[in-house]
Amino acid sequence: MASPIISVKGLNKTYRTGFTALKDVNLDIERGEIFALLGPNGAGKTTLISIICGIVNPSEGTITADGFDVVRQPRHARSRIGLVPQELTTDAFETVWNTTSFSRGLFGKSPNPAHIEKTLKSLSLWDKKDSQLRTLSGGMKRRVMIAKALSHEPEILFLDEPTAGVDVELRRDMWDVVRGLRESGVTIILTTHYIEEAEQMADRVGVISKGQLILVEEKTELMHKLGKKELSLQMAEPLAALPAGLEAYALDLSSDGATLTYTYDTQQERTGITALMTALQKAGVRFRDLQTKQSSLEEIFVSLVHQGDRR
Repeated sequence: MASPIISVKGLNKTYRTGFTALKDVNLDIERGEIFALLGPNGAGKTTLISIICGIVNPSEGTITADGFDVVRQPRHARSRIGLVPQELTTDAFETVWNTTSFSRGLFGKSPNPAHIEKTLKSLSLWDKKDSQLRTLSGGMKRRVMIAKALSHEPEILFLDEPTAGVDVELRRDMWDVVRGLRESGVTIILTTHYIEEAEQMADRVGVISKGQLILVEEKTELMHKLGKKELSLQMAEPLAALPAGLEAYALDLSSDGATLTYTYDTQQERTGITALMTALQKAGVRFRDLQTKQSSLEEIFVSLVHQGDRR
């Protein structure tokens, strides 16, 4: 198996104030994937990105980018990385072409107008190449930030909250841009608190909470968990215990005996509900109401974060 393009081992970050921003983070990112780092604000997403990009020093741990140690070989490591920060920081009176070309020069790369042209065209910025940044919309400015990050032909692109504060239509445009970049061979890591963004775009999802990486999973596996539905049955009379003969259904009986919950997989051919109803009837269990509920990625995320808080 090919070695990961980014490898983070035993990463900790504690600031002088004593605040611990990251705790024992271990993460490998595969070449060519889109990896979404999900977490609430203040969870440590930006700190993690800043350390990998060489902007913030780690307290402990090793990080490599395309085989280069970000602490011991910072110039080599950083040249492999493009970073699109959360804040829109641009020189208002500079043109799109000049600011993108200047960014390339910062990495010691010789001028390559053909690459700049290709980048601007791929981001639908070509017709704005001579426009001053101050004349652009927020969405266009964000595209310019991506163009600047790609100007030195990095292998890895970090997008820190790429669609924060943009409308839904523009967000979808950005997703198309990101997918196009991945198709061109760039590995993409995006941080987001929009669960829909991770659901739409990522190959894998990591969830970070209070500085700890509490889950890293294939998106399809996470979506499989989404396929779980709950059937809740309100009993006509409270049950003291689960009747015999119902063990096969892994039912949950509420503490007051008033609700039976059956969890099933909507992606299976058979849900088992018909058989359950027959078994309940045979056992003499009567219910007065029933309802179904499907867990969303939002709920899974919230429950994971709560689990992380309890650790």
